[in-house]
Amino acid sequence: MAPVPNTLNPLELIARRWQPSAAFVRRAALATVVMAVIIVVTGGAVRLSQSGLGCSTWPKCTPDSLTPTAAMGINGLIEFGNRMLTYVLCAVVGLFIIAARARHPRRRSLTRLGWAQFWLVMSNAVIGGITVLTGLNPYIVSSHFLAATALLTVAVLSWKRAGEGDEEPRDLVARPARQLAWLLVAATGALTVIGTVVTGTGPHAGDAKKVHRIPLDWQEITQLHVDFVYIVVGLSVALWFTLRAVKAPAAPRRMLLELFACIAAQGVIGYVQYFSGLPEIVIGLHMLGSALVWIWVLRVCLSLRDRGPLQEEDPGRPAPSGTHEAPEPQAASALSR
Repeated sequence: MAPVPNTLNPLELIARRWQPSAAFVRRAALATVVMAVIIVVTGGAVRLSQSGLGCSTWPKCTPDSLTPTAAMGINGLIEFGNRMLTYVLCAVVGLFIIAARARHPRRRSLTRLGWAQFWLVMSNAVIGGITVLTGLNPYIVSSHFLAATALLTVAVLSWKRAGEGDEEPRDLVARPARQLAWLLVAATGALTVIGTVVTGTGPHAGDAKKVHRIPLDWQEITQLHVDFVYIVVGLSVALWFTLRAVKAPAAPRRMLLELFACIAAQGVIGYVQYFSGLPEIVIGLHMLGSALVWIWVLRVCLSLRDRGPLQEEDPGRPAPSGTHEAPEPQAASALSR
């Protein structure tokens, strides 16, 4: 199929009429991160309120109605409300794509990340539908959460790329320190995956009716989850001493301290929920904490390389009318000759 001519491309037409600032693109990227966290938390609220089957089918809410009926009660409203948040998420991701495309100079890496978010949202919507149609199969529920985590990952990458330049990546620390940071990312990712298994074996299945659970011992899986928490803490401490030893810049060390705060808060929440009988509100806070820990782990790892300063303005754009800019030093010297 032939490519769409630029004259018919709506993104190209918008780019000709609207020039967002670099700060606007960064804020749009940050908004996608915030929305990805909200989707994780509200998805947990659906499960914890036993509203996973509040809408009995998909894509409609009932076989005869697109929206919940009065007979479905609060559970139908909660499940349908979570579905509607997908449209809000799509709007935020769409704004980021449009802003990244309209920004001059054009940065294809940003638009690719934006489209990656869009397709992750679409795929997760389908997984959510399969979750309902399979009666909250715990394996599908786990994949639903992991797809949301993948979306959060790409959103964080987009936010980072929106605030840096396009030079070749340059390491700010020695290679062993970078490898240790990637090991921390891998361990945290494994911790997240094991957390979904804990969810699949635990008592909060997502609906008041009997729902199939993963046939594993819940307490043993929980203990494995705790063991990986200690691994993540140990790797974080090791990375802290390593960054101090190699005299890393202040920014990654500060982010690592912020990560320590997230892990500490998450640990407290985890023990509270375990010893208080798994109250729903505390589990919801634990899901929020898991998203924040993942964000900061990624930020720590990404802060250990540099891609140069962000070009705030397009040098090829004409200055607004009524303004007079001094020529750059090189141009001035050329004129003087």
